[in-house]
Amino acid sequence: MPIAGDATLELIKARITQQEHIVLDEVDLFIFPGEFVYLIGKTGSGKSSLLKTLYADIPLDSGDGKVCGFDLQEIKKNQIPFLRRKLGIVFQDFELLTDRSVNENLLFVLKATGWTNKQEMSTRMQEVLEKVGIGSKGYKMPHELSGGEQQRVAIARALLNDPILLLADEPTGNLDPETSEGIMRLLTDISRNGKAVMMATHDQMMIDRFPGRTLQCENGRLNEIRQAQPNITFNI
Repeated sequence: MPIAGDATLELIKARITQQEHIVLDEVDLFIFPGEFVYLIGKTGSGKSSLLKTLYADIPLDSGDGKVCGFDLQEIKKNQIPFLRRKLGIVFQDFELLTDRSVNENLLFVLKATGWTNKQEMSTRMQEVLEKVGIGSKGYKMPHELSGGEQQRVAIARALLNDPILLLADEPTGNLDPETSEGIMRLLTDISRNGKAVMMATHDQMMIDRFPGRTLQCENGRLNEIRQAQPNITFNI
């Protein structure tokens, strides 16, 4: 049984606010390496605010919070980039640089996070593209890729610095069901390889297809409504 000290993410009596409005209160949450956790709730219920708090875009209002070894109450502005190097963040709208190739998108992140060795950067870019199933697409421009391929690039970008926690905000929101299933297989595979994954979603079909631990934001509280399921092996 995991103990709290081993948690990748830990919130105790946490309060999350936006512009002095309490979004979530009394939040107790532990997520451990290798866990895949859904975050659900109506629009405006606090899902995105919770994720933003975890990557220090919104300050933790009160309570205790630790993410990837960083104390959210004590973190300084100049420490936030170091926290984010231990996080992978995937958004619904991909947020790729449209005037740069796939490789140039990845190279931009590596340079921004302190990589300098050209051979090591080239090797790492190819590794993550292979991992997400688009190893031959590095030369392509974003507009030459399908929506699913663009999301795979976004996931590859999030994996560049070998994060221990992956936060995904509606990663299948703009994708058709078949493409969404491919992305879900990829994300669940990432969690089975030891990363903690937290995915905010409205996609009930994918939750039913890939059942797992589920947290719901509702009426200012975060409640666990489904326990973790045994790992299921998929062929990617």
